[in-house]
Amino acid sequence: MIGKQSTIRVNGVDLSVVDRGEGQPTLVFLHYWGGSTETWSDTIDHLSENHRCIAFDFRGWGESGKGLLDYGLDALARDTLALIAQIGLTNYVLIGHSMGGKVAQIVAAQRPSGLLGLILVAPAPPTPLHTPPEARAQIRECLDSREGVYSVFPTLAHGELKDEHKDLVVRNSLAGDPAAKDSWLKAGMDYDITHLAPKVVAPIVVVIGSHDVVETEGALRTAFDRYYPGTEYVVIEHTGHLIPLQAPGELASAINGVAAGFSR
Repeated sequence: MIGKQSTIRVNGVDLSVVDRGEGQPTLVFLHYWGGSTETWSDTIDHLSENHRCIAFDFRGWGESGKGLLDYGLDALARDTLALIAQIGLTNYVLIGHSMGGKVAQIVAAQRPSGLLGLILVAPAPPTPLHTPPEARAQIRECLDSREGVYSVFPTLAHGELKDEHKDLVVRNSLAGDPAAKDSWLKAGMDYDITHLAPKVVAPIVVVIGSHDVVETEGALRTAFDRYYPGTEYVVIEHTGHLIPLQAPGELASAINGVAAGFSR
């Protein structure tokens, strides 16, 4: 990803930030559990001619600070709000993938000034994810080795990922702080944020992968229709959970259209 890369310190942690492109509204990207700014690189390639694009590594991931005590979703949301304030954004759209989508919901509940809307890509819903403990243990183990990460590709992706994307996912997964990996499985997945839903006034568009078996279309529509009435949906065909890697062009096209609508 070509762009200005810097380290910005917020809430006592150094965040690795990529700032690329020009144009309004600014697009702020929040990655998934196991991801980094690199997750968004191909999508931003399609967007940076018309939008300022800001992506950052959550604490504990990528090149951001590690060895911390708190990797909870509220901490990630506070970091996001602090970063936006420090950069001075006044006209922006939050784009969150999977875990990043749940963080975006928490941020939006604070009703920050300048937030135009949310684009949630295969997001974790506001409801708890009832995953059996043995399944969580297996998922956690997968993020500790190349072979383990490879074993989950059939679940995360529909069809084959490019080799370069497989390498990216492996690299980012292995680079995560073990405590950050644990936090989502032990607390983030179960975190019920439905009580925050009435506080969210920003419009929401959910982008769904037609073959996503992690966050399925039916489950997402049920949750978001219940807790965020008026949510709109975009379905991208022939994709699984890793939409930013499998369909960056289609995703960017959807983001362009939605962001333009938010700006009217």
